[in-house]
This record gives sequence, structure tokens and C-alpha cells, in this order.
Amino acid sequence: MPNLNTRIKDFYDASTPLWLNTWGEQMHHGYYGANGELEVDHKQAQVDMIEQLLKWGRAPKAVTSFLDSGCGVGGSSRYLALKYPEAKGLGVTLSPVQAANGQRYNQEAGVGDRLEIRAQDVYSLDPDEDGPFDIIWSMESAEHMADKRALMKLFHKMLRPGGQLLMATWCHREEPPALSEDDKQVLQKICDLYHLPPLVSVPVLAEAASMVGFKEIAMEDWSKAVEPFWGAVIRSGLDPRNWPGLIRAGKSTIKGAWAMKYMKEGFRTGAIRYGVLRATKPMQ
Repeated sequence: MPNLNTRIKDFYDASTPLWLNTWGEQMHHGYYGANGELEVDHKQAQVDMIEQLLKWGRAPKAVTSFLDSGCGVGGSSRYLALKYPEAKGLGVTLSPVQAANGQRYNQEAGVGDRLEIRAQDVYSLDPDEDGPFDIIWSMESAEHMADKRALMKLFHKMLRPGGQLLMATWCHREEPPALSEDDKQVLQKICDLYHLPPLVSVPVLAEAASMVGFKEIAMEDWSKAVEPFWGAVIRSGLDPRNWPGLIRAGKSTIKGAWAMKYMKEGFRTGAIRYGVLRATKPMQ
């Protein structure tokens, strides 16, 4: 079997054109209010998610550089580049298809001179050559990365003193109580179909951040705020107009679409959670 990075790359190379055609350039959950109570356009909810994470994450008002780790086609990257017109940004994704689309979108958005999107493993970034950054943005990508402590260590190295890490990621629920066998089965299905290493809880991420030197660490569970998104994604998957694109995308994408029912089940039972984390690199 191909290694994890190859499977992730192949999955997003195949599925990205379908997602772009159906949903557009923001490849992440929407935000529907703290309790999922807001009835808003789903694409607007995806933009609201970016703003909510910036607000909750206490992002600095002045930003000169940022990293979008696991950037997809760079939807968040372009939003940040437009929000911070003096900033230069770097986005990295394992998928050459996503990187090529992202670079094209950068030119169309007028930020191609300030924002680069590369097909590159985030673990291979060089803090001396690629950094430092005021913000590291990690929107629904850390779940794909197996070594959480190594990831946090890299992020810490790549931030300027006083820089901020802002992360939103899929997790399993906090323990104790221990995950049940049913919980484990649902989580395993999600990991297998979406090419994820074993999921962890947000406190595990916070502990990894603390161990490498981050301070002012905060975390929250936003599961209720994002849960309505899965109903919309499932409805789009059931729309016959999207079936030809799903078939063209191939077996891996079809399996990924099948995983949506496990995501819905995981949110219903609480086995899967949507966690956010912020952390600061100390000035000294």
C-alpha cells in the first residue's frame, strides 16, 4: 500500500476538481454560530469560519508574513493575503493539482506577487529559508499529520517571537471516559476513507504545543458550530448533477463520499469533535 502522504496526495489530486465545481475554493467547514443556530448560506459560513478563527485566535492586527499549513487550493491563504495587504504568504499542500489551481487563483485575485502555493510536505519546510511568520494558519489539515509533537515543534521554530498559531482540526472526543468500541469503529472508518492517521483529542494537541514551548494556549470545541455543514455536503453528494464528476474523480473520491455518513454519525454520537487551538510563541 502507498504511504500516507502518497495516499493523501492522490486523494486530493482526484477529488479537488469535484469539490471546486461543487463548493468552490474554501475546502473546510462552515461556521453557523456557537450552537449551529444560524441559517446562513453555506459558502458564506465557510468565510465566517475564517473570520471566527481569526477573532477567537486573537490574530494580530498587523501581519507581514503568514504560513497556511495544508492550504488546499489556498482559499484561506488568499483571504489572509487580501485582509493583510502588506503581508507575504506561503501555502503548502501535498497535492500538485491543488497547488496549480491555487497559483492560478492567486493570479486572478491579484495576490500572485505576495502569495506562493507549493506542492510540498509541511514537515520538509526549512525555518531559516521559509520563515519566520507572524501567523501560522492550520485549517483542517493537522488531522492528516501523524506526528503532532514534531508538527508543533516545527511551527514553534517557524514563528517569530510573539507569533500566533491558529488551528482548527478534526479530533476525537476528550477522554475519559474511554472511547467505546462503537466510537473506535466509526473513527477508524473515517480515518481509513479520508486517509488520516489516528485522530487525537484537542487536549493532546495542547499538551504537544506546551511541550515544545508554546504559551498562552487555549482550546475550544466548535462541533455544534460546524455540524450543519455535513448535512449540506451530504445533500450535494446526493444531487444527481454532481454524480458525473464523482464518477470521473474515481474510486478513492467515491469512498470519501461514502465516509460522509460516518462523519454524520460521529458528530451525532460525539465520537468525532471539531477542535480549535491557539498558542503563542513567547517573546523570550
